[in-house]
Amino acid sequence: MVKRLVAWYKRPNKSWLAQNVESFLFIALVAFFIRTFFFGLYQVPSGSMETTMLVGERFFADKLTPWFIPIKRGEVIAFNDPGFAYSENQILNLWQRYVWGPSNFTKRVIGIPGDHVQGVIEDGKPVIYVNGVKINEPYLNKYPLIPPSINKYPRSWDATRPYNDQPFYNMNEMDVKFAQRIYELHGRNPVRMPGTPIEDNKDIFDIHLGPNQYWVMGDNRLGSGDSRAFGPLDGRQIHARILLLLFSVDTDEAWLVLDILKNPLSFWKKVRWSRTLNIIR
Repeated sequence: MVKRLVAWYKRPNKSWLAQNVESFLFIALVAFFIRTFFFGLYQVPSGSMETTMLVGERFFADKLTPWFIPIKRGEVIAFNDPGFAYSENQILNLWQRYVWGPSNFTKRVIGIPGDHVQGVIEDGKPVIYVNGVKINEPYLNKYPLIPPSINKYPRSWDATRPYNDQPFYNMNEMDVKFAQRIYELHGRNPVRMPGTPIEDNKDIFDIHLGPNQYWVMGDNRLGSGDSRAFGPLDGRQIHARILLLLFSVDTDEAWLVLDILKNPLSFWKKVRWSRTLNIIR
């Protein structure tokens, strides 16, 4: 079968159009295979992993090793949206899983199969126990969250620095003050402090993980939809380990080219050069 395909591809007297179409399809097939089974390139769309990962950052993910090396506690992983409804049609199901389907989520692994994971409140702060031992979490976001504008979710804020000189996101003081006022008018707290419990007792849980189940959470606990909301993650949804932060820029644009075209000069001021090419830990 393979020999016949190779012979067909190398057949003589191909037209210019056939030669170019076949070359394009071959390159696309190889690229799809590498992207699906070897590595992936992702963009951070939300602040759920702040300040380990910020909105607008692009990172490199290893898709190969999860096939044969078990996921470990503490690793940052990418996985399919646990709430996505897959088609019962096998062909469409494969298309959704490997070509175009659910959104990608990125979280940190807290518990692995067989673990007993507990979330409790101690001295007014949420803490986590794994198999009866309280875990140390140095990666947690240590900064307050404030709304940068009424159109954006709360983001990390360094209170020791002015709004126009923030380490994570560019902020305009007028926009921040206006958004905070709107929050107050609606009875919402405009400043959320790290280490405080979230609403509805979601930081309190007691879970025994079964085979191929994982407990995953965002480093930005005040702004993360994770296992506290959707429960244990099925290991079949995991498709990559996050390894390297390739490029960091303060933008919500999915395509950097669009942002560069819209803001050819100011774009480069939004690049977080100190975070570029950093290992994800």
